[in-house]
Order: sequence, then C-alpha cells, then structure tokens
Amino acid sequence: MTDDSYSSSNLLRRQPKQRRGQQRVEKILEAAALVFDEVGYEAATTHQIAERAGTAIGSLYQFFPDKTAIFNAMELRHLERVRAMWDQASAQEFWRLPLKEMLTQLIAGVVALFEQPVSRVMFVQFYTARDRFQTIDDSMTQGAIAFLSAILHQRNPDLPTERRDLLAEVCVHSCNALILAALRQPDEEKRDRLMQQIPVLLAAYLAADMGDQIHGHVMNVMICPHCNSQDLAKNGRRRGKQCYLCKACRKQFVHPAAAKSL
Repeated sequence: MTDDSYSSSNLLRRQPKQRRGQQRVEKILEAAALVFDEVGYEAATTHQIAERAGTAIGSLYQFFPDKTAIFNAMELRHLERVRAMWDQASAQEFWRLPLKEMLTQLIAGVVALFEQPVSRVMFVQFYTARDRFQTIDDSMTQGAIAFLSAILHQRNPDLPTERRDLLAEVCVHSCNALILAALRQPDEEKRDRLMQQIPVLLAAYLAADMGDQIHGHVMNVMICPHCNSQDLAKNGRRRGKQCYLCKACRKQFVHPAAAKSL
C-alpha cells in the first residue's frame, strides 16, 4: 500500500471548498461505482459517469482528469471507511459479547459497509482486477487480520500469539471468500443468506479457543441461546444443573451447557 497519509482528497484536481462541492464529488464516486458495476471498467466512460451523477461533464473534469483518477479516489474512500469501521468496532468492545453475538455484530458492520456502492465495487474489483489498484494491496488484508487478532487477544489473552494469529488469518480469508461470493450474487435473498452464514461458520471454527465457556472476560448475565432474550425464569433443576425458561420464545435450556452469558 502506498503512503498511509493519503486520503481521497489527494487525487482531486481541485479541492471542493464548499459542502455542495464535496457532495458533488461523492455523487461522482457513487455514480462511477454503479457504472463500473453495470458495464465494466473498460467500457465505462466519464460521460456515462457524469450523466449517472446528474452533473455536467465539465463539472466532473473540474475534480477528476479521467476515470483512472476516479477509480483511485474510490480506492481511498473505501480505505477510509474500512479504517473507520475497525475503529468503531474496537471502541465498542465487541469482545465482551458472547462469541456468536460478537461475530454477528462484526459482520453487521461489514454488511453496512458494502451497502455503499463504492466499497462494494472496490471489494469485488480487488479480487477480479487487482492490477488496476494503486493504493489498496495485500497489506489491507493483513490489517484486517491484525484487527481481528487484537479482538481475539482481548477475548482470550492466554491464547498463544501464533495460534491467535492463525485463527484470525483463517477467519479473514474465509470471510472474504464468502463476502465475494455474496456480493457477486445477483439474487439479493441468496446474498443475504450467504452473509448470514458467515458468523455461524466463524463461531463453529472459533468455539474451541474463543467459546463463552473458556474465559472469564464476559459479564455474567444469562441470555437465551435460542433468541438472545434476557427475559428468563428459573424452571427447576435437571441432573444438578439449573434449568431456565425463556419468556420470549418459550424454549427451555440448561445452564451452563446450553446457556450463554453476556
């Protein structure tokens, strides 16, 4: 990756000083993402992008000399958003949540990221036309691995570094493969189903090392393993273990084998 001090503004021919100009640049980037997605980068033209953005071609050229510059600005915009997502996740201390809930929250952030056309197109393009990129490279994947490894360390600080880094690497590569398959899926319902399976897959893989039962860093609040409700009632004992009834879904479970703690 090139110099980390870069931002998307570095590639602009003219810096937008007013909010209206900034909004125009954002519209151009989003329009370019849609055009690249529909007709492909090679076939796309700046005139098509300007038309899709609802702006004059002269206005586009005020900010970008060509579509290469637009693409490079999209790279940097995606990078900014990914870093913001990592910072937000770190600040919220997701590692304190039950494992599946932690992973569900993290993937929800990824899903929200890819609802934005620029990030969605950049992700797919990186795996299909990597030579086109000037800023994003494999160091971004390494950044994702380091980010997840840090979360896993907070969750289970006793786990050896080598093992933790391996878990993070497998999770990131597996997650990226499924995200790519989902984003390239034209059927929106199937895309959603694929995304929903990511935390399920990762939770099964991480359970032995990161499961709720192997560390004491989560707050001891009982929640239903079926619907995550905290509205519970004790329901007798079975083989020496406390049974609970969930008032929300009316299902029963036994603590501690089937219960989660938050």
